[in-house]
Amino acid sequence: MLKVLLVDDEPFIMQGLKVLFDWEQEGFEIVKTAGDGQEALEFLKECQVDLIIADINMPGINGLELLEKIRGEAISDAYFVFLSGYADFSYAQKAISYECTYYLLKPVEKEELIKVLKKVRKKNDKRVESRQTSVKMERAYQARNMISVILGKYDSSNLEYVKEYTRFSDTMYYVEIELDGMQMEEEITDQKKREYQRKLFQSCLDFLKEDGNHCIFDVSGHEKIYDIGFVFCDYMAHQEGMTEAKYLEYFQKYLQDAVGLPVIMLLGKKVNDISQIAKSYRSACMLRSFQGFHSKKSIYYYEEDIQVSNTGIVLCKQSLDQLVQAIEQNDSATIIKSVSLFFEEMQSKGLSEKIINLNINYLLFQLIHLATEQDDGINQEEILRVISESTFEEGIMRGSKAHITRFACEYGDYLTQLRKKVSRGVLAEVKKEIWDRYAENLTLKDLSEKYYVNSAYLGQLFRKKYGQSFKDYLNAYRIEQAANLLLRTDDKIYCIAEAVGYHDPDYFVNRFIALKGCTPARFRKQAQE
Repeated sequence: MLKVLLVDDEPFIMQGLKVLFDWEQEGFEIVKTAGDGQEALEFLKECQVDLIIADINMPGINGLELLEKIRGEAISDAYFVFLSGYADFSYAQKAISYECTYYLLKPVEKEELIKVLKKVRKKNDKRVESRQTSVKMERAYQARNMISVILGKYDSSNLEYVKEYTRFSDTMYYVEIELDGMQMEEEITDQKKREYQRKLFQSCLDFLKEDGNHCIFDVSGHEKIYDIGFVFCDYMAHQEGMTEAKYLEYFQKYLQDAVGLPVIMLLGKKVNDISQIAKSYRSACMLRSFQGFHSKKSIYYYEEDIQVSNTGIVLCKQSLDQLVQAIEQNDSATIIKSVSLFFEEMQSKGLSEKIINLNINYLLFQLIHLATEQDDGINQEEILRVISESTFEEGIMRGSKAHITRFACEYGDYLTQLRKKVSRGVLAEVKKEIWDRYAENLTLKDLSEKYYVNSAYLGQLFRKKYGQSFKDYLNAYRIEQAANLLLRTDDKIYCIAEAVGYHDPDYFVNRFIALKGCTPARFRKQAQE
């Protein structure tokens, strides 16, 4: 309902306007009637309306003076309709100069006023759409600058913009907030997971309120990680009278209740300036890679779960080194034997959970080092995480003997692929698949299975060769095809979205704005102009 303010010094005219027709049926609600311009002005200083219908000739502040004041002092941008018994052009001319929307002569006819209201509603719909587009573009621009800083790929312009429009403190952390993919039901489609991710993002904004620009949608860009990036500053907890840990626990529970699915937080290392947040982000990514081997929790802390003091460490180095060698040689029989010896040694020493985790962390760091020696241009931590998830099954404890054995065997296969670089020959085929099948539900996992290559490795190689992820490349190609359809056809935008592979029109519009800088409708209009 659009809110209406009626202003007239003649009570009979006012009452006649109120009962002339069913205002609500036309989509309007009369929220206030004022007997003169001064009363209307005082009301507008406290309350906002969408439409003002006022007599042009009133004692005290007349209609023209009322319009001049609210426009000149920026009190209201409401649409303004004048009612007047004067047909003098000079009145209408002056009204127009003050941004009057319409000018009606008394006595007002029902059909004429309804006609004006329909025009006002149409104007308002366009205004709302324009504002929504503007807000979306501003948020997208803010997000791009923040992501550049988070990833450590920024210049002074990115950093200055982020500092100007975002509040920070002397202590901050990068926090990855994500839906727990391992706990989500298998029958939930990727599209539905994406919808849950949007709900998670909106819940973050609802919780943080004025600090909502600390949250960024889908920072990782990984097709199987449904995450929200969050730059957590200590002032957020202090202003709520909580410790940082209690604040994050409260935040996590709020999100989980709002979304109705398991939500986890990965807290990177502490930094003291937003220019260093990339260090915290990288440590959160490391934590994400390692969490699959540790006990299940809702909140993981890098400085607790990975960065452990060396004091009192009991490291089963010999058995771990034997296991690493077996993995490097991709010797399945020796891998199985070495894992057994490693767990027997830990059991015989009666190690605590923290020390067991530290031993597993040592193993993972060694494996990442081996892979990095083969190709240091690939995000080996991310590959390790994907392999860990793919080898984990329900009923098997994370970091257990069975889990480590499966993981080690698959990682051995991966290292063999890495040395032979077997997947490099299929990159052209993957690119062709995108060009030919972009409108289908195309995933890197399906293609990796088709070409017998580890999906995480193939994804990293794709990024290295084409400068962007498989998902971003696919999105960019889809958007280019959509742009062609916008120029060459008169098809509806939602039909074009469907034709190029997007089943969520809002997501399509957001991706189009991100890549083209304007909405699909604006793109088409600019081309026509």
